[in-house]
Amino acid sequence: MSRLLLIDDEIRMLQLVTLYLEHHGFKCTSVNSGEKGISYLEDHKVDLVLLDVMMPSMDGWETASEIRKFSDIPIIMLTARDTNTDMVRGLQIGADDYITKPFDEDVLVARIQAVLRRTKQPTKIEMNGLLWDKDNHTIHFKNNTILLTPKEFEMLGLLMKNKNMVFSREKLLETVWGFAADIEDRTVDSHIRNIRDKLRKIEFPIENHLKTVWGLGYKWE
Repeated sequence: MSRLLLIDDEIRMLQLVTLYLEHHGFKCTSVNSGEKGISYLEDHKVDLVLLDVMMPSMDGWETASEIRKFSDIPIIMLTARDTNTDMVRGLQIGADDYITKPFDEDVLVARIQAVLRRTKQPTKIEMNGLLWDKDNHTIHFKNNTILLTPKEFEMLGLLMKNKNMVFSREKLLETVWGFAADIEDRTVDSHIRNIRDKLRKIEFPIENHLKTVWGLGYKWE
C-alpha cells in the first residue's frame, strides 16, 4: 500500500481527496500547511506528496524547495494555478508532475500511479562486489567503505541503475542538480573524476565500469 502525504490549507479538499484515494487503496496522511508537511517528512516515510500551491505563510513553491533540500520523494503539485509559467516553475523547483484543479479523480489516480512507477527505485545496488547503499549513503567494496558527497553519490547511483545507458553532461546536470541549476558542464567532469579517484583508493576496478563516451558523456558498464 502506497503512503501519500497531502498538503493543502483547504480542509474540505483534504477530506475529499483522502476519501477518494483511500477508496483506491492508498494510505493518506493530511496536513494543512507547508511547515507541518516538512516536519512530518523529517520524521516519517511516505511514498509521494500531493502539494497545493496557494497556501498562507509557506506556499507550495517554497515548500517544494525546502523538501528538495533533504528528500527526493516524488511530489505532485495539485493546484488551481493553471498557467504554463506556473507549471514550468513547479517542475523546475523539483515537482514530478503538475495537476490543475478542478481535476478528474480517475486521472489523478492514474497520474499518481504513473509517478510512483517512474520514481520507484532500489535502495541498494550491487555490481562486481561494489554496493551502493542509499539508506546509509555509503559505498562498500570488500571490507572498505567510502563516503561520497551527496551529488557524487546520486550521480554514481544514477549510472549504476541505468547500466549501459549513456548520459550526456546536460542530462546529468538536469537529473542530479535540477533544471534551474546554474552549473557548468565541467562540474560534471570534476564529480566523475572524484568518483573515480575515491573508488580507486578502495581498489575497485573503476576503469572497467565507469566509461567516458567521447563526445557524448558517461555510462556504467
